[in-house]
Amino acid sequence: MAVSMKLWNIEDDRLRQIHRTRLDYEERLEEWITREPSFLGIDVLLIGRQVTTEFGGKIDLLGINRQGDLVVIELKRDKTPRQIVAQVLDYASWVRKLTYDEIGNIAADYLDRSLVVAFSERFEDPLPDNIDKNHSMLIVASSLDDTSERIVQYLTDEYKVNINVAFFTFFGRGGQAYLGRAWLQDPEQVQEVSDSRTKGPWTFGS
Repeated sequence: MAVSMKLWNIEDDRLRQIHRTRLDYEERLEEWITREPSFLGIDVLLIGRQVTTEFGGKIDLLGINRQGDLVVIELKRDKTPRQIVAQVLDYASWVRKLTYDEIGNIAADYLDRSLVVAFSERFEDPLPDNIDKNHSMLIVASSLDDTSERIVQYLTDEYKVNINVAFFTFFGRGGQAYLGRAWLQDPEQVQEVSDSRTKGPWTFGS
């Protein structure tokens, strides 16, 4: 379970609580992440936004990490919790089949330059020859229901699926706005569990 975040401001050596407020629309969060991906707490280069899959859905944000693995980033928006978990898994099933050239085309359309160049600029390392060997999924939401959280943790614990949830909390006080973030699961541990996998991510049988 994600810990409920609370925030205080220190004024004249006194603590004054900053209360949680409702984000008027989550599209703002996508804009903020697009401008400052470091908010997610992962080292990623965004290579696509509203990427259309062959199933007709649109991935909110698509990134690539230093290892050359794709990251599917999906905001909850107005979807129900179970919808968003199912949707991000559906998108990942499409992402895993993308070829090197298809990934390059997605990136070039979004970045207006080649993935090779953008990757080198961002990470100061050449793009690996073999990319997307272990893609990951990140749901960004203000909250999820207990059942959906258990499903995400089950996929990681039992099948070593690289999936996590980043919870955001919006605070406001005196005309100032603050944004907080918390994880459902420790991202480093999720990555380690996923890296230890010796069989394909969707081979659930023994």
